[in-house]
Amino acid sequence: QVQLVESGGGLAQAGGSLRLSCAASGRTSSSYAMGWFRQAPGKEREFVAAISWGGGYTYSSDSVKGRFTISRDNAKNTVYLQMNSLKPEDTAVYYCAASLGNVVPTTTPQYRYWGQGTQVTVSS
Repeated sequence: QVQLVESGGGLAQAGGSLRLSCAASGRTSSSYAMGWFRQAPGKEREFVAAISWGGGYTYSSDSVKGRFTISRDNAKNTVYLQMNSLKPEDTAVYYCAASLGNVVPTTTPQYRYWGQGTQVTVSS
């Protein structure tokens, strides 16, 4: 089992920045990929970014490419999502997720463990 806790959400103005963190506990001795997803009201949960266990492979959606950066610190069992140049359409609940193994998934069914989510609101 892997437990995930997100933090760092809040209110930001358009053009501003926020950094989300996701702390993992439990079965952290195994290698696992990490991903960030988001869900806006009335919409499906969508992929934002993902990173491999070693950090050498990262993927991000076209909607955030060039603005958001995913990174991880395995010594701290923490993954980060640096969000710059925020837009009102980035407003959503952001979830981190873990997938055991070396594959880096980009779809929700491939992730077994999920955090409770953190709200990000971007005002115009």
